[in-house]
Amino acid sequence: MSKPPPEVLARVREPIQHALRAAVAGIDDDRMRLIASYQVGWCDRDGTPVPFSGGKGLRPTLAVLSAEAGGGTLDDGLAGAVAVELVHNFSLLHDDVMDRDLERHHRPTGWAVFGEGQAILAGNAMLTRALEVLAGDGERGRRALPAMLAATQRLISGQSEDLHFEGAAAISVADVLNMEAGKTAALLSCSASIGALAAGAPARTVSALAGFGHELGMAFQLVDDILGITGDPAVTGKSASSDVRAGKRSAPVVAALDAGTDASRRLADLLAGGAPNTDEDVVLATKLVEEAGGIDWAAREADARLGRALEQLESLPGPDHVVADLVALARYVVDRDH
Repeated sequence: MSKPPPEVLARVREPIQHALRAAVAGIDDDRMRLIASYQVGWCDRDGTPVPFSGGKGLRPTLAVLSAEAGGGTLDDGLAGAVAVELVHNFSLLHDDVMDRDLERHHRPTGWAVFGEGQAILAGNAMLTRALEVLAGDGERGRRALPAMLAATQRLISGQSEDLHFEGAAAISVADVLNMEAGKTAALLSCSASIGALAAGAPARTVSALAGFGHELGMAFQLVDDILGITGDPAVTGKSASSDVRAGKRSAPVVAALDAGTDASRRLADLLAGGAPNTDEDVVLATKLVEEAGGIDWAAREADARLGRALEQLESLPGPDHVVADLVALARYVVDRDH
């Protein structure tokens, strides 16, 4: 059974959604607005409103909490919250095209509905709008924009590495963790500190929050890697063993290949020709990743990263209730099944 989400997600959802809708409304093209609205879960393919079917809202929630942790208000973090959510969805639109994923959040992905070219353009429009939102937020935005730009560059580099690793024979655990630091942790680190930057928080506070977000991002991705191999499709909204089926060199797979066991060698032989070709091979590869200890290693590493994230919060001078919200959010992210 899924763990109930922390109360903070509900507390900040309405102002974040209001600001996000205003930002998407500012995209200067009807088709791009439609695809962006579909991507974030507000409407179906013809624009008819639907009950919200988007993600957890982790990144924008971190942004407004970081503003509060840095001595500011929720309003200080809203532009950053909108920006990180738009950048996140830009990356998802493009990732789904590159990975050929057909389903996300239990419905067709953007490119599967609107076509590859339109999805790529809509992702570009969302990225551009994110930067416009920050640039238009006065001094707060000027303080936050460099961090957003740097995180986006790291995200793009991480995704490039992820594509490069698919089917590659020799990748170390250090290589894949460095890739995941860019692909996922960079934006989580930015999300957890961008509000504090906007609020003009002291450098030590910004650094602690950025460190918290980085370690949380690593834990988040490791859990995601596990779910990409063992997750229930009815819960995750993806096909069974989706990462194995796609030939991804995620952290559990690389750890399994590096374990030096008989299962490791059998897995290496099975994956030598690329992604598994049959359902039987997918099942076997998944079984071998588990037998070689890849899943257990990733779970231990995720727990260790969560511990490091929580240690970063010990030095925060911010309000106790905000720190408690950050802790609750971090624990929820790691203890999840989707």
